[in-house]
Amino acid sequence: MKLKKSFAFGFITLFSLSLAACGNGGKTDDSGSAASTGGKPSGEQVFRVNVLQEMPSADLSLATDTISFTALNNVYEGIYRLDLDNNPQPAGAAEKAEVSEDGVTYKIKLNEDAKWSDGQPVKAEDYVYGWQRTVDPATASEYAYLFESVKNGADIAAGKKDKGELGIKAVGDYELEVTLEKATPYFDYLLAFPSFFPQRKDIVEKYGKEYAANSDNAVYNGPFVLADFDGPGTDTEWSYKKNKDYWDADTVKLDEVKTNVVKEAPTSYNLFQDGQADDVILTGELAQQAANDPALVIQKEASTQYMELNQIDENSPYRNENLRKAISYSIDRKSLVENILGDGSVEPKGLVPADMSKDPDGKEDFTAAAGDKIEYDKAKAKEYWEKAKKELKIDSLEMDILSSDADSSKKTVEYVQGAIEEALDGVKVTVSPVPFSVRLDRSNKGDFKAVIGGWGADYVDPSSFLDLFQTGVPYNRGRYSNPEYDKLVKSAATTNANDPEKRWDDMVNAEKTIMGDMGVIPLYQKAEAHLRAEKVKDVGFHPAGAQYDFKWTYISE
Repeated sequence: MKLKKSFAFGFITLFSLSLAACGNGGKTDDSGSAASTGGKPSGEQVFRVNVLQEMPSADLSLATDTISFTALNNVYEGIYRLDLDNNPQPAGAAEKAEVSEDGVTYKIKLNEDAKWSDGQPVKAEDYVYGWQRTVDPATASEYAYLFESVKNGADIAAGKKDKGELGIKAVGDYELEVTLEKATPYFDYLLAFPSFFPQRKDIVEKYGKEYAANSDNAVYNGPFVLADFDGPGTDTEWSYKKNKDYWDADTVKLDEVKTNVVKEAPTSYNLFQDGQADDVILTGELAQQAANDPALVIQKEASTQYMELNQIDENSPYRNENLRKAISYSIDRKSLVENILGDGSVEPKGLVPADMSKDPDGKEDFTAAAGDKIEYDKAKAKEYWEKAKKELKIDSLEMDILSSDADSSKKTVEYVQGAIEEALDGVKVTVSPVPFSVRLDRSNKGDFKAVIGGWGADYVDPSSFLDLFQTGVPYNRGRYSNPEYDKLVKSAATTNANDPEKRWDDMVNAEKTIMGDMGVIPLYQKAEAHLRAEKVKDVGFHPAGAQYDFKWTYISE
């Protein structure tokens, strides 16, 4: 982390999760970072990308998923932008923020060359409005919780204070002053995250409920503008076109990024082989068969895929700890990642991904400190199932698992279905693969018995995962609740926020608590296997935050 005060506080820093690639057209140094090749563009500057799901939202305040965040990261820009080495660099800002000695006050001079795609300047008031809109309860943003680090953010989101009291103010047209509740070691990364990007009040008010409902109903300040997007959750083709009004347009070499939703890996593979796609995602046998292909790119993410069990109803059987443990012990994650996915994904150590963060001394990985709580053991699965049956007074159980309908998601949910039924006599499992946007909607409404989803780190810190499962947090879709867990997570964020060792201990113990309860069931730490045309250079990949950045990408025929 490059926040100048973060080293003084000794907080957690980005370790080894960065672009891991072969055939990506960029160099990979010993630390895994992806440096620019420094080559020259040649040929048609159009990059054709296949993705697995429709985009659920193009609204900066409402987006919650990796597809949307990648789009928003390329068509908008915040105070900072992550570079090819995953370091926050000034973008909407003219220079690095001036941070007070206590790490609470940020004075930010904005880039006066930054413009919106209609030619109007990006001003301080646009950041103030964007932040206030996201934290405003009337907006119903699921990402409002990220603003709890900003002064009064939590109280505003809870409806206790007016949004005008948020700790951000415009000091003239091109200067901001941000006040935090407390020093936040990962705040630089938040300033590069789409939820913290500026928004134009006049544009939002002009379109009202139709704001960002299609690519025409918004203005953009990023390297590209969104084009040909007809609606969230349904459109299967859209593009990013070079923004002629972007302040750093000379750096942007691509004229267009064409995005196409293709959910079946074999179809994507054929499109790649036929030269109709430049970047596709592979799973299972296709990924394994491509192991020696020079176009193969394996990207390990700060992301855990997991299953949540619906504990909303007080009579839900999934409130039973022994049942949750029985289900977890029945799943062979090693077989899942090696034989079903085959894309470089690995067995999880717990909720927080491995190789994301180290202790304050920089020596021990978080997962090593927390201990491996994930195990496949059919005998234990049966043992805990017998305990659960006695406590619940049942002999059988019918469960349905909701999932997305992408190829890898369907294979995962079908594998989990078989594993549970094989290990637990009397458990009948059905599966419901649905479009991504439908899965998100049903998850948010609690309309499921079990759901397979996941989380990718928004910033490089265990709290990006641990904060999710506090009582009452919207992303805690299964409604897991443990007062001790809540206490530890809160202590890490408040009482011990400025004490690196105690904060670390709080987070480690929180991880041990939720995994001891099996409050959420981790399935695998995600990686993606891509085939990427060798002519494509310098694709920015961020294991945490918005995944992809095409600002530096170019085609070299």
